[in-house]
Amino acid sequence: MRGRLPIDGPLRREGEEPPEGGGGPGGGHALNRRGSKERVWRGGGVRTEQSRRDEELARSARLPQQGAARQAGSAPRRSDAMAAPPVAIGSFPRAMIHIDADAFFASVEQARNPELRGRPVITGKERNIVASMSYEAKALGIQRGTPLNEVKRICPEAVLLPSDYETYSLLSKRFFSIVRRYTPDVEEYGIDECFADITGMRRPLKMSYPRIAAAIKEELDTSFGFTFSTGLAPNKTVAKIASKWKKPSGLTVIPGRDIHRYLAGMPVEKVWGIGPHTTAYLNKLGIRTALEFAQKDEGWVQERFSKPFYETWRELNGYSAIGLETEEKETYASIQKVKTFTPPSSDPEFVFAQLSKNVENATMKARRYHLAAHRAICFLKTQDYRGDGAEMRFSRATAFPHEIIRAMEPVFRRLFDPRERYRSTGVVLFKLIDDTITQPDLFGVTARIERVAKVYEAADGIRVKYGKHTLFLGSSFYAHSFAQHLGERGDVPERREDLFKGETARQRLGIPMFLGEVK
Repeated sequence: MRGRLPIDGPLRREGEEPPEGGGGPGGGHALNRRGSKERVWRGGGVRTEQSRRDEELARSARLPQQGAARQAGSAPRRSDAMAAPPVAIGSFPRAMIHIDADAFFASVEQARNPELRGRPVITGKERNIVASMSYEAKALGIQRGTPLNEVKRICPEAVLLPSDYETYSLLSKRFFSIVRRYTPDVEEYGIDECFADITGMRRPLKMSYPRIAAAIKEELDTSFGFTFSTGLAPNKTVAKIASKWKKPSGLTVIPGRDIHRYLAGMPVEKVWGIGPHTTAYLNKLGIRTALEFAQKDEGWVQERFSKPFYETWRELNGYSAIGLETEEKETYASIQKVKTFTPPSSDPEFVFAQLSKNVENATMKARRYHLAAHRAICFLKTQDYRGDGAEMRFSRATAFPHEIIRAMEPVFRRLFDPRERYRSTGVVLFKLIDDTITQPDLFGVTARIERVAKVYEAADGIRVKYGKHTLFLGSSFYAHSFAQHLGERGDVPERREDLFKGETARQRLGIPMFLGEVK
């Protein structure tokens, strides 16, 4: 078999790890150290049977995706891509994988109930809007955030289910644990996606980078019973492009030397990290595609853009500029809690109780991370999705819900209109600082804060042991006296109905309802 493999660097010294892809063209045969025959190529590289298979895998992971994207109009014609010079000449100076579960919530529902396979499945019934939809539903034009009344009109046969976030969270942890079998460097970017740095793992795993990516995808697909889309590239930004290149169940490999082929026809707004405002600014500068942005001079980019967009530019040029965040999040700039309820209500006590419950949830999280808020925003949303809110400032930072609720009462009276029907409430805590006890004062304020802090510390301990809302403030009573949703939207996930012995509505084992039927 004759072929041509690119050379990514100079000839190697003995003992050095070969670059991904091998050597150059031409050559004869030689014996390796184990005595097996290898194909030697002019240019110093050695082409083994394994490297030939790896190259074929990488090619199969690239070319079909390009063809599919061209049909969709999202990729350049080959002549256009070839006309552009490469933005990078290396292959994998670093090897970064992005893995995205395909329609995660809906796929979980289809996997645990095979009767739903092939049918348009939608989760989000409890919120009356689409939270996730299967690819069968996407094919009918249904998008995330669509009201379910509109879904019923478009697709009467759609299966509408309440979201089972408990099961999704448990399976998400399992997803990440499988990826960590191949590398310890994993960033949990969302409940259904992650980045993984596999640089240097070829020798320990005895596989090339494309084969590692393929092995991870195969294990995930097999373990969960639904598909994952995977992208391999030299950095996070291009890996994100690769994973989205062909969905669902895509495996796309983008070596550094091929990045320009994928950027040539890609609208700049499709690049991870570039939002609508930056897109508008780039368009004013005459930049429409990702490749046009990548080909700009470094000084030009630094003069006009802040550091995050300069890092994006570097990554589009093949460098690794955005590191993995592998540590668990330890702090927050703000904490937001929002709850929707049905039916909509014009009862001020009930609506205020919902708002009070949000405050309790937000301050629980603040105390868990040892934070306190100097400011807060509370807001109400009406049945027709109009919202009204107001900001509150505190004389000192606090994580005590009763203090925030006391300050919120006059604000609520100004916001609440008895002629309206409200469907959701929310609170945002911001200007967060570390919650530390201040020095003693002459008026006993510090001593009182310490006593109240001990009360909430004890309450939080009880919640950990017996359930989140085992204890709650009297101002939240009406919110706890009724289900969050009544009527059709009050359906609960199967896992919350079928309890194991000893479980309660608040305390359940960390076992997803993902069981097969025994016949």
